[in-house]
Amino acid sequence: MKQVKGLEFSDENIQRLFGYEDAESEPIDRLREYYFKNETFARVSADLPIRLLVGHKGIGKSALFKVSISEDIDKGNLPILIKPDDIAELGNDEDNFLLSIRKWKSGLNQIIGSKVFNEFGITDKSTLNKLSNYSLKLINFIVESITIATENVDLSTSKKLIVDNFLKTKKIIVYIDDLDRGWEGKKKDINRLSALLNSIRDLASENPGLCFKVSLRSDVYFLVRTSDESTDKIEGSVVWYSWSNHEILIMLIKRILTYFEKDFDENILLNTQQYHLAFYLDNVMESKFQGHGKWENKAMYKILMSLIRKRPRDLVKLCTLAGREAHKAKSNLIKTEHFQNIFEEYSQGRIQDTINEYRTELPLIEKLIFGMKPSKKSKIAYVDSFVFTTPELHLKLNNLLQQNRFTFANSKIATAQDLAHFLYKINFLTARKILADGEIDRKYFEENRYLSNSTVNFGYDWEIHPAYRWALQPDTIDDIFNKLSPSAD
Repeated sequence: MKQVKGLEFSDENIQRLFGYEDAESEPIDRLREYYFKNETFARVSADLPIRLLVGHKGIGKSALFKVSISEDIDKGNLPILIKPDDIAELGNDEDNFLLSIRKWKSGLNQIIGSKVFNEFGITDKSTLNKLSNYSLKLINFIVESITIATENVDLSTSKKLIVDNFLKTKKIIVYIDDLDRGWEGKKKDINRLSALLNSIRDLASENPGLCFKVSLRSDVYFLVRTSDESTDKIEGSVVWYSWSNHEILIMLIKRILTYFEKDFDENILLNTQQYHLAFYLDNVMESKFQGHGKWENKAMYKILMSLIRKRPRDLVKLCTLAGREAHKAKSNLIKTEHFQNIFEEYSQGRIQDTINEYRTELPLIEKLIFGMKPSKKSKIAYVDSFVFTTPELHLKLNNLLQQNRFTFANSKIATAQDLAHFLYKINFLTARKILADGEIDRKYFEENRYLSNSTVNFGYDWEIHPAYRWALQPDTIDDIFNKLSPSAD
């Protein structure tokens, strides 16, 4: 790609180029321009009664819903978005679980019906009041009410198309997002969410055509799933959200190409090897990392892919911070020193994100994470103090257990194996194996959940993810460059 002169990394240009950290702030037209639909998108968009999207914070659940809702509208479907403030008063003060499910059904009937009627301009109070009946056949009631109301109302052409399509399909797609906002992991939180999931299962069963798509953080789902056996009936509707580094790199390239208004074929990008894709980044950043150690003269995309936890938001954060450094230096290209200047800040942010996200599951997570900081003894003993064989990892964790009593939110007292599995599940640890060509193959929990199995050895060692290392070892940063090998493509 021909070098573009004069690119200014102002805050406005950085956002237009790399995108917003949260999908809610991203203009939908821009989001759809660069959005990459992987297999997860197709599974969530499937025409099924319930889809429960589960994934880590920052993996793109809200972005997926935002794009899917927009496409539903284009198709003439009727999507309804329910946010936490819509349901803030539901299920808070009810001890009886069955009664809580009933109240959730009644409340959801009212919210969904009100949003649909508002879409069509129906404000009749007597009609709205009937929505609070928990045993109401919602779809049938809405169809009858709209049919009667529209006989006396002149609708705009666009509204009439939506009405006609709804009356033909009798389908409502309900998106429920950000349910973990304000989540504390307490018993009342778990019971409230369990009642909600049971209520949508009942409503979907009672109302053919009523579809629910719900997003949950993985730690929230794990707590609910392990605390309420009734959720086994919804497990078949769960879609785990995961990305490959290749897909995230393509998303970054699509952002750059659309920013510069360049044409491209997504299928060609998807089927092109990463080292051939690297030149698409040349308008924005140096092609090679001009550092030292194992990072010296490595392709810049390899450095980026090694530092992110397979979450699009990580890449946005990393590039945004480096872009601001380039702006300070009045550079029209993000250079090696701009990335080096922000690695520690980026690393501290990822640690704080992880603590905030998983504190409800393991209250002493901060002690666990900082307890993994290399000791002086380990720096001497191991070639890389962030890499462990399974016995070495268990030894370190057992030493931590002598100083702290780690207890999960479900009251289970943690063993070294439990803590190792937990650290792997939250992406603090990754499994690693050195390939025949010397490259490092790294596996995440979402790619293989059984690598941390205590009874089977799959030949993988363990390492603390590179995203956390600068915050854990800021006094010997050069060791990271000298010992950390970038990920294989």
